[in-house]
Amino acid sequence: MVKRIQKIPFEKLTPSGTSTLSPFNKPIATVKPGEEVEIETWDAFGGCIKTEQTRAQALEKGVKVPVNPVTGPIYVEGAEPGDSLTVEILGIELPSSGATTISPGFGSLEGWLNLMIPRTRISEIKAGKVLYRTDSGRIVEVTAEPFIGTIGNSPVYEAINTLTPGPHGGNMDCPDIRPGNTLILPVNQPGALFGLGDVHAVQGDGEVGGSAIEIPAVVKLRFGVKRHYPIAWPRVESPEEIMTVCSAKPLEDAARLAHRELVNWMVADYGWARDDAYMFQSIAAKSRIAQIVDPLYTVVAKMPKKYLKP
Repeated sequence: MVKRIQKIPFEKLTPSGTSTLSPFNKPIATVKPGEEVEIETWDAFGGCIKTEQTRAQALEKGVKVPVNPVTGPIYVEGAEPGDSLTVEILGIELPSSGATTISPGFGSLEGWLNLMIPRTRISEIKAGKVLYRTDSGRIVEVTAEPFIGTIGNSPVYEAINTLTPGPHGGNMDCPDIRPGNTLILPVNQPGALFGLGDVHAVQGDGEVGGSAIEIPAVVKLRFGVKRHYPIAWPRVESPEEIMTVCSAKPLEDAARLAHRELVNWMVADYGWARDDAYMFQSIAAKSRIAQIVDPLYTVVAKMPKKYLKP
């Protein structure tokens, strides 16, 4: 039987709890390594946007607007500092619709967006397609490629808001954190104190406007613990690639960190000499901009596994 972890009730969503990844939050559930778990999540708007109303209009109506809430913390038995938590993403259940917004002052074109008014667009999700309706009334079909936007463990010392990515994970908005792949996270606290939310039905690289197709979801996961396997930043493994996910500002620093961590992974686990790994990345590595809208920007560096085999 698959264990189900329900999302926090709407009236109990709080900035101190659901909008932070923190060593100070009390676990809402405990899971065992190897156990399959279904986790319910709110969308990034905490469920307050159900029509074409904007966040500003919701606030004017007195609606509580939590920021990017996560479901958690979830205590993983046996996870200790110095270990890594593996998170196999087994599936994401899509709802019937999702929301996309423009928020003045937020997004990659921030200065220009300050001149715009808030907008909200609700898109239907049907048969694996997102149906985006343009202002002219034309419907554009986009294939749904769901993934988890905010996912991570507790940081070492502090509470970090769920809008900010970092070595602990957080709001990485990385489309590679999707079904079929495994996320690897550093463990900083006993039990890891894991949380997730901000699921997207689909997102373009960079999430340039500040939001994608934001959805509530049910995510199916399987946790594991890699003992005595310390890592500095989140990693993703797919059937074809290994990937490192790093966040910083400016963007080039995020790219440098991601490729440095990829060198370290190739050296530690695949037997490459450091200089060879560095030079070979110039030949075969790929990278993507996950997002350029959060307090820190996120870059993913990738290496095909076919080149890593002895």
